[in-house]
Amino acid sequence: MTAPIAINARAAIRAEVGGVERVTRELVTRLPALAPDRYRVVAPPTPLAHRTGHAWEQVALPIVARGAELLFSPANTAPIAGRRNAVLIHDLAPLIEPGWYGKAYGAWHRAMLRVTARRARLAITPSEFIRGQLTELLGMSDDRVVAIPMGVDPAFGGTPDPAPLLRRLGLDERPYVLAVGTAIARKNFGLLDTIAPTLAAAGLDAVIAGGARGYMCDGSYPTARRLGYVPETDLPALYAGAAAFALPSLYEGFGLPCLEAMAAGTPVVATTRGALPETCADAALYADPEAPSAFAAACIAAATDPTTHDRLTAAGRARSAEFTWDQTAKRVDGALKALLPLP
Repeated sequence: MTAPIAINARAAIRAEVGGVERVTRELVTRLPALAPDRYRVVAPPTPLAHRTGHAWEQVALPIVARGAELLFSPANTAPIAGRRNAVLIHDLAPLIEPGWYGKAYGAWHRAMLRVTARRARLAITPSEFIRGQLTELLGMSDDRVVAIPMGVDPAFGGTPDPAPLLRRLGLDERPYVLAVGTAIARKNFGLLDTIAPTLAAAGLDAVIAGGARGYMCDGSYPTARRLGYVPETDLPALYAGAAAFALPSLYEGFGLPCLEAMAAGTPVVATTRGALPETCADAALYADPEAPSAFAAACIAAATDPTTHDRLTAAGRARSAEFTWDQTAKRVDGALKALLPLP
């Protein structure tokens, strides 16, 4: 008997792991483990993991997934033919600000988001903020959208010794304020470039980890140190070694790196944009992303003021513990199972 739900695993096979890839990998692993008879995983050949795989997703995937009652795509896009789609939409960034993306990529994803939202049986979002945007901007009815928060890998809550990694990366000379994410203008990493001299005067380096993709516009002029892509296995130690974590984003659908930093015991500074207040609650310091001096002051306080540092560390550990991948997988499974015909 064919499993009733096929999972589109195209994003899970990408070599570099960002937020979308991490979520997809977790769900591709955990959903079949949770209900082996309910799920089967469908993935293209590795060369089709990125843009060249759009044609596979639209044409080949529906054929490969034939026999399934439901096709679950956890990475924003789905085949637009047919009416059996459930999709995890992480954010509506291409609609919010087209300038954050290359022209062709942005046009494609704006069109895909609109069509996917119109035709999907269910859209899962990582936050109530994005759920609200789907109903307000794309007209999805409330009964077709559900918000399910993402989880935190237990590895981030361990106690890795960061010293070997920091020596290897040359980060062992001064405390550093860390940012993690793919280079794109909406992440606003240029703000860290702007405030890097202020942080340096306080004895802190500004460090950014994350890959770059050609279809995303960065928009920054580097003065903060760029590490480039850092492997998943190194991230827990990189977080744990930081004096503070900063996400100066202009728009976020969830803010998973903030929770990962919190789990590692690193105090977090975020902005009030997008879903960040919903995700971080009272476990972060907030600052205006368009006020460099205020953001710098928040980073310095989180990194160097003992009272602030200790409060944020304790609050962050407690907050991150509320988000687990097991819980996410169970809620996603419940939402998808509800779409299947009764036995």
